[in-house]
Amino acid sequence: MTRYLYPQNLKATANLWLWSLKDFCILGIAALLSIVMLVNTRFLVPAVITLCYGFLTIRLDETTILDFIKYAVKFFISTQQYFEWR
Repeated sequence: MTRYLYPQNLKATANLWLWSLKDFCILGIAALLSIVMLVNTRFLVPAVITLCYGFLTIRLDETTILDFIKYAVKFFISTQQYFEWR
């Protein structure tokens, strides 16, 4: 008798530790490139950008800090607010 285990939410995005799978792949490639640049040229900026991106994309409760910043920019800057007085 074979037993299968399924996750509770089948429509949830794939996560690996604290990041979504897409963000984890981007972080892995960016970390590899920034380490190569750091070793060859002693240029620290790509490593700092990679660490900042890693911090901003930590996913807790299906929301990241980067998503929150995008929502705030959209709400306060890029979209027009519509108010209707009654």
